[in-house]
Amino acid sequence: MAVTDEAIEKIKEMIVSGALRPGDRLPKESELAAELGLSRNSLREAVRALSLIRILDVRQGDGTYVTSLDPQLLLEAMSFVVDFHRDDTVLEFLAVRRILEPAATAMAAARIEDAELDALASQLDALGPDPSVEELVACDLEFHRGIVQSAGNSVLCSLLDSLSGPTTRARVWRGLTQEDAVARTLHEHRAILAALRDRDAEAARSWATVHIASVEQWLRSTL
Repeated sequence: MAVTDEAIEKIKEMIVSGALRPGDRLPKESELAAELGLSRNSLREAVRALSLIRILDVRQGDGTYVTSLDPQLLLEAMSFVVDFHRDDTVLEFLAVRRILEPAATAMAAARIEDAELDALASQLDALGPDPSVEELVACDLEFHRGIVQSAGNSVLCSLLDSLSGPTTRARVWRGLTQEDAVARTLHEHRAILAALRDRDAEAARSWATVHIASVEQWLRSTL
């Protein structure tokens, strides 16, 4: 494992230094192993590990390439890890979301286009006043994703996208067990949307905080 770690570090150094750039093809295995002073086996293991976290792209019959290194691509590995969360860590995921998402919503207030606001409003209108919990949660995910994308920060968007999965089950359970959860969620969505239309960053931040904190508060009360 130590030898493989060394191989990973050496490939990482080549990418960070610019010797290998996004989209570049790695030299042949034998040449790269000799250049880095590694065995071909340790190099092969390093390439396999780096391909799993989307740093490298192994193309059968073509070669190995550095990926685009796009944040969304790289953070897919985080999403994979997050999927293994335990139920007792959901509150921690919600706490992180409560820190990041209101900031993203405030950022979106200055950048979101009218057409995007209209699309969000149409989304909410299509739900009607009494959607099923499943429909509401699916809309909730799309609603917040649309706002965060408008914030213009791809890293923040990818981080929040990866954090949304672990809290989905909690939101569904809340909708099924808390009497006013559906109406309250719809009201909070409308309030966030109104703040964005007014280009009021602080109101948008506040409503986003209230929205996430209400799920967090309910979950705490059930534990």
